[in-house]
Amino acid sequence: MGDHTNTDSAAAHRVKELRSELRRHEHFYYVLDAPQISDAQYDALMNELKRIETAHPELLTPDSPTQRVGGKPAEGFKKVSHSRPMLSLDNAYSAEELADWDRRVRELAGGLPVEYTAELKLDGLSIALHYEATESGGARLVRGITRGDGQIGEDVTSNVRTIRSVPLSTSADRLNAAGLPPTFEVRGEVVMPEAAFQRMNEEREQQGLAAAVNPRNAAAGTLRTLEPSIVANRRLVFFAYFLLVDGEYWPHGQRATLDVLTTLGLRVNPHSKLVASVEEMTSFIDQAELDRATLGYEIDGVVLKVDSHATQQRLGYTGRAPRWAIAYKFTAKSGVTQVREITVQVGRTGKLTPVAELTPVFIGGTTVSRATLHNADFIERLGLLVGDWVKVERGGDVIPKVVEVFEDADHPRGSVPFAFPMRCPECQSDVVRVEGEVDYRCVNANCPAKLRESLLHFGRRSVMNIEGLGDAVVQQLLDRGLVHSVADLYALKKDELIALDRFAEKSAIALLDEIERSKKAGLARVLMGLGIRFVGERTAELLALEFGSIEALESATAEELERVEEVGPRISQAILEFFAQPANLALIQKLKDAGVGMTAERKQRSTQLAGLTFVLSGTLPTLSREEAKRKIEDAGGKTAGSVSKKTNYVVAGEEAGSKLEKALELKIPVLDEAGLLALLGENSQTE
Repeated sequence: MGDHTNTDSAAAHRVKELRSELRRHEHFYYVLDAPQISDAQYDALMNELKRIETAHPELLTPDSPTQRVGGKPAEGFKKVSHSRPMLSLDNAYSAEELADWDRRVRELAGGLPVEYTAELKLDGLSIALHYEATESGGARLVRGITRGDGQIGEDVTSNVRTIRSVPLSTSADRLNAAGLPPTFEVRGEVVMPEAAFQRMNEEREQQGLAAAVNPRNAAAGTLRTLEPSIVANRRLVFFAYFLLVDGEYWPHGQRATLDVLTTLGLRVNPHSKLVASVEEMTSFIDQAELDRATLGYEIDGVVLKVDSHATQQRLGYTGRAPRWAIAYKFTAKSGVTQVREITVQVGRTGKLTPVAELTPVFIGGTTVSRATLHNADFIERLGLLVGDWVKVERGGDVIPKVVEVFEDADHPRGSVPFAFPMRCPECQSDVVRVEGEVDYRCVNANCPAKLRESLLHFGRRSVMNIEGLGDAVVQQLLDRGLVHSVADLYALKKDELIALDRFAEKSAIALLDEIERSKKAGLARVLMGLGIRFVGERTAELLALEFGSIEALESATAEELERVEEVGPRISQAILEFFAQPANLALIQKLKDAGVGMTAERKQRSTQLAGLTFVLSGTLPTLSREEAKRKIEDAGGKTAGSVSKKTNYVVAGEEAGSKLEKALELKIPVLDEAGLLALLGENSQTE
């Protein structure tokens, strides 16, 4: 008995040694790019550990290096909500746009420090990694989630575990050195190195498969592969750049965050720098463009983040992006090709968009055969003819666009002018062009193209997030007469879907599950899905927050609508016109009957300033104009753009100008920031 106990003790001790040694060498190889032993020596250590764990299964733990790849292929990926949204970034394409952003940041910062951390913009797939405490005081990887639509991603933990630069666990010593609790979240980018991409394409060609177009798509497709062993062979790399505790960003700034992530044993991109001016930003960007070809992985720009966490909090967010960060995109890639034909595409609002059908040209890793021509005025300004040679640009995910027509000996002009059709190419109904607008529109409410685009829009990630509702499926649903509006999606039956091409019971159930889950998407997403003109993501969220239910919004007046931030007369008119149509009201009722939720948590307002109208003028010491306006409106007050006898108070800061003069002339009380906060019952030092 004693000998057996000693053997178990020795095995446990050796397992601990081997795991520690293997993790150390994984860190050297996959994080630091500085291997200390040969592959054969590493394999020998790994094989020894596998043998001991096989002989002593009670010693096996989920974070063992042997467990990166294991288990059966996944049946599918579960959808998981993020601890806080994974927002996209606003973009800049020139030094002038960077300077405008820098100016806005400094104005809104209100005297708080403004420096920026510049980092490479990796062209990959965003991932959130969740670590939780272990009994030993360390932390263990428990979940890996894709970005998805920013709110909800897919649980791809089994695949993330195969990425060698992702630690399966981190020790108590590392956590203590980082000053971090054992439960935290890391966000970053998964990329496929160019060497791994080339190797993958060589293997695909040997197998008679089509080559992948670019490393970004290959990385995204790999991470969503249901077989972890395939993912492991693709040699993906993870770079960390954000750290969250309890759903909040690490409070010591971005540079400190990168240092802490390094201390934790995660791979952090070495190309980053603290910059304090637009000149320093552009210098970093220029160097990044020079280094781009030698990095070994793809980048498509530079990300600039305000370094101070306190300043980030003050700057806050728009509906879709942080105000404290921006992505500088490298110059769009372009190519020269010939316009073979000009066709017209009908969108979900009935808008007719001309499209250039091109001789295929390879631009920035993608074969481009179509490019937008925007509208009839754009074609006229270019003087574009069918047969012309043109310059086509694409930048990032932007739709390719024609930007220039060539006319020289090598590029002779075309000969066929384009005439915009006066009838819809889909339903042959008359098209109209409203005075003052550049677009032609089909006015047939039953136009099949409008319905097709409406269904595709309704299912998009940023709208109702119905995965599987793509072009081919939508077209079949229409061809077979199974849907006549977006509401009909909720009446689809399993047998109807199984009858479609490339559908089996499993895929039919998966789509029906997605449709069922979308019923809980909430009012803001439903508003986007309804396709109300001018109501995008930000406006939909503000309307949902203000009115709380579709019924309240239906009965709102223009005045009530225009009290909502960013809603002006044009948007309010579009909303009123939408709800004035009986067909639209019938559609909403049909969605309600199907169980689609159309409520949201309404912003709670006080009545402290009810009945009072304020005019803001000049620059306040700490509050931005938007923040001051929000505080007033949250307390029940109103804000106006000009001073009149109906104004109760003018809130004036530096350079108040004519509004202050008008207030003094009309003897209207004038408040400074401290006076406004006192009226609100707030201490001026709290901000």
